[in-house]
Amino acid sequence: MSAPSRRALLVCNAKARNGGFSLDAVRTILRAGGIEPVEPPPEADCKALIGRHAKEVDLVILGGGDGTMNAAAPALVETGLPLGILPLGTANDLARSLGLPLDPLAAARVITTAEARPVDLGWVNGHYYFNVASIGFSAELAGSLTAESKKTWGTLGYGIAAFRILRRVRPFTVTIEHDGRVEKVTTIQVSVGNGRHYGGGMTVEETATVDDGKLDFYSLEVDHWWRLLALLPALRRGTHGRAEDVRAFQTTEIVLTTKKPRPVNTDGELTTYTPAHFKVLPKILKILSPDPASRPGAAGHGFLPL
Repeated sequence: MSAPSRRALLVCNAKARNGGFSLDAVRTILRAGGIEPVEPPPEADCKALIGRHAKEVDLVILGGGDGTMNAAAPALVETGLPLGILPLGTANDLARSLGLPLDPLAAARVITTAEARPVDLGWVNGHYYFNVASIGFSAELAGSLTAESKKTWGTLGYGIAAFRILRRVRPFTVTIEHDGRVEKVTTIQVSVGNGRHYGGGMTVEETATVDDGKLDFYSLEVDHWWRLLALLPALRRGTHGRAEDVRAFQTTEIVLTTKKPRPVNTDGELTTYTPAHFKVLPKILKILSPDPASRPGAAGHGFLPL
């Protein structure tokens, strides 16, 4: 067997839902595909780890969920290294958006053969995100979800937590500035999507992709919490923008302001507060992934928006 032609920094988040997955078979697949894994001792700061070993490798392979990918984004942008994904998290929405297999071994095989394709990143107040950023209901939901509940219940944990929060959700007012317009609305949630899937397979918008150079905005301006339940099928398909009580549009930059600072949920983590300035950063990094033409239309499953 010829010597591997590429070296990959292999980092696995042990705290991810399937972080205890044995990597032995993954290593075998990578080596058979011409990639030699480099595995330094694990450390909490993924960004620092990537930066320290960037000159020694040709790509980065991350084992974890969307939070893991989110944490690594600044280092991937800074180093320019392409990313390979081993889906080991609860939702794995970035993998879904890219049409990657959710089985880690199948995903490892894709890494050995796939092209490094450029993708967009969302940006809010200096924080990158792949999938979606939200204010309101889903931010409260993200704040209530624990790592333990995600490990125990998986995507079902979103639904369990959502029902605990849903009845106490109160509408709030947000000022929306985009494309030379200013609007003030009352809503229970506003979301700004960069990718296609979020919250365990929900769909941001039926035509959204992670490389379309657009942000997909929507606002749930519903009068009663039960209306959100009625919208669930449309939220799964990404067709909710057609509903009368949902405001939806595409843009490349937007500013959201609230009377009091509200937390912003980016890819499942609370990272900043309003006022929130959003931008799309087109094709700013590369991910080893299948041909976009082979991506599933709206595959996945989920429960309530995150």
